[in-house]
Amino acid sequence: MIDLIYNIDLFLFNFLNQTISNPLFDKFFPFITNPQNWFIAFIILWFTAIFKGGRVGKISAIGIIILIVISDQISSHLLKPMFERVRPCNVVESVHLLVNCTQSYSMPSSHAVNNFAAAVFFSRLFPKFKIALFIVATLVALSRPIVGVHYFSDIFVGAIIGSVLGYLVSMGALEIDKYIGRKIINKAD
Repeated sequence: MIDLIYNIDLFLFNFLNQTISNPLFDKFFPFITNPQNWFIAFIILWFTAIFKGGRVGKISAIGIIILIVISDQISSHLLKPMFERVRPCNVVESVHLLVNCTQSYSMPSSHAVNNFAAAVFFSRLFPKFKIALFIVATLVALSRPIVGVHYFSDIFVGAIIGSVLGYLVSMGALEIDKYIGRKIINKAD
């Protein structure tokens, strides 16, 4: 059974990494997979949430920091050492590698965990941005096998873990918003 699952995973990896490879993807996906290319956008969005998002924006700005710390630590320091899965770029001979291949473990993809955590979190607090949030999270997650550093199951499992974490932290953020809202109403009475 394990061999069958690995063969399916390898097939999906090869499909994403080699079969659909083309010059446009070879430029786009290394760009989108690099968090440094998004840093300024993240900072602008974070400050926009604080200064233009009202009470929910302020709560979300604090909540996203807490969420990313939690999701990244769980992914990188708990789950990856537990699974000890070697990256495909270190074992698959025919990999079409578009970024640097590290020796760190592969399961789950921290990119998928963090981006799906953020997408679920923000989509619950700002539902009108749901589609854009999930498109970005999906593209970033898919970039990982396309550039050659993760199997499909790494991003699939990462998306599930991130979604659960994002949902749980969003529940807390929404409860805090309700609590503050009730306090404001009670003061007005």
